[in-house]
Amino acid sequence: MPFKTYKFEVEVLPGGKVELTTPLPHGSRVEVLVILQDAAENADLIDAAASSTDFWDNPIDDREWNNA
Repeated sequence: MPFKTYKFEVEVLPGGKVELTTPLPHGSRVEVLVILQDAAENADLIDAAASSTDFWDNPIDDREWNNA
């Protein structure tokens, strides 16, 4: 059976409490998995993902592809 997946990134509140709002109707049954993010471990990947798209932002590329 396929599952529909939603991803939420939230900060844990005092007392270990987590709050989020979903697009699901009242009474929906869900399963919650908690995956702890290590900010230092993911920092390199986040930087690489953000910087690797810079080559798309240039006037020559825009002119060539917009007139294709």
